[in-house]
Amino acid sequence: MIVLRAIFRFLVFVIAVAAIVVILGAGFWAFSTQSEAEAASISVGDTSVVRSPQNIEEFFLGFYLQSQSETINNPISTDPSPVPFTIDSGETAVSVSEKLVEQQFITDADLFRLFLRYNGLDSSLEAGDYQLRRNMNMREIAESLQKANFEEVAITIPEGLRAEEIAELLTEADIMDGSEFLAVVRQGTGVDHPLLADRPPGASYEGYLFPDTYRLPALNTQPEDLIGRMLDNMAQKLPADALSLASAQGYTFFEILTVASIVEREAVVPDERPAIASVYLNRIAQGMFLQADPTVQYAMGYQTASDQWWKTPVTLEKYSEVNSPYNTYMNAGLPPGPIANPGVSSINAALQPASTNYLFFMGCGGEGAHLFAEDFATHEINVAACQ
Repeated sequence: MIVLRAIFRFLVFVIAVAAIVVILGAGFWAFSTQSEAEAASISVGDTSVVRSPQNIEEFFLGFYLQSQSETINNPISTDPSPVPFTIDSGETAVSVSEKLVEQQFITDADLFRLFLRYNGLDSSLEAGDYQLRRNMNMREIAESLQKANFEEVAITIPEGLRAEEIAELLTEADIMDGSEFLAVVRQGTGVDHPLLADRPPGASYEGYLFPDTYRLPALNTQPEDLIGRMLDNMAQKLPADALSLASAQGYTFFEILTVASIVEREAVVPDERPAIASVYLNRIAQGMFLQADPTVQYAMGYQTASDQWWKTPVTLEKYSEVNSPYNTYMNAGLPPGPIANPGVSSINAALQPASTNYLFFMGCGGEGAHLFAEDFATHEINVAACQ
């Protein structure tokens, strides 16, 4: 009886194993002889070549992907708008897949990662900028992510420009509609960044449009994307404790940026920036008017007669005619906000000004250098000497 029972169990085991082998064999054969349409549904690249599984792992992976082909081949949206997508240096297929979910291009990070793995693309993702659309399915996204560094254009933003001048450059370079960029800058909404934390409610992005050379997609770059890049760039170039340095002086970063924008417009000789910053900060500490010419020029705006944004020269008599909170000859303290977009040297000068007692400076000579003074009597002597 025991022998018969053992034989029976052995036969059941053999039949079960045989059944599994038959099922796997049938599945393997079916998968190996799949149609071009079925192969294409889980493949990237030349879909006219029907792939055969090279090992049991690939068989199971392909079999699973076939069961998920509907998810793979159906986009999550009908929105055709191009959206920038960036793969940073060192990112893996796992992090890229999760980022695609976060930015609402796909709904299943694990499925996309396995799809990349099956097609041998999980280790070939290149860092770079891409243009994706939310009406793309997983196959189309995977294929697009093999074509990094799409057509780009470069634009250089010089130091000390006001937002309107930057908008003009963007229009001239055909990167985006400058008026749309300017509208976003003036509204001051749509961009979130730690450097904006102490920006007053309703303030624009003037001052935060960090000067540098930027490489942007040749088509459909959005103002918010460029402003975000500018803020990221500023954060990378400034000291890590920039906000603390501002606070240590009793100012917000926004106020320091305002000082830096004035320094940027005043300084010609680079080494003088910390001294010029000290003058303005010393005047504020003593309750004096800043009397900064660039703030009045900013308030005067575009000059049709001379086709320029910064009216120069301007006489002291004209200053009294400019009724604006940005006129620091008529209003004490800092202007409401930055008057231009300063570079890293001017921002650092405002964050770490020279330790001086200077309250005045006077441009003297053709090289742009200034004479500094601690009191008005000395300043008058400097003015007479320069004249």
